[in-house]
Amino acid sequence: MKKDIFDEYVDKVTNHFGVSREQLFTKNKERRISDARHMLYYLCKERQITGSYTKHYMGENGYDIALSSIGHGIKRIE
Repeated sequence: MKKDIFDEYVDKVTNHFGVSREQLFTKNKERRISDARHMLYYLCKERQITGSYTKHYMGENGYDIALSSIGHGIKRIE
């Protein structure tokens, strides 16, 4: 169930920010792409998806990230 919510947020964030799913899960630090990732982390947090689950789902898509980086992204959005 959480995976479905995560995937739905990925689709919404990529559409809103005008980035592809592939771009979202690369180490590209371009502002609009990193902002899109940060928004994804924030939306997951608001939906009570823990950082550990978010980290796991990002990893499933080929994007290895530390929990502290997820927390940083959330704070940037807040």
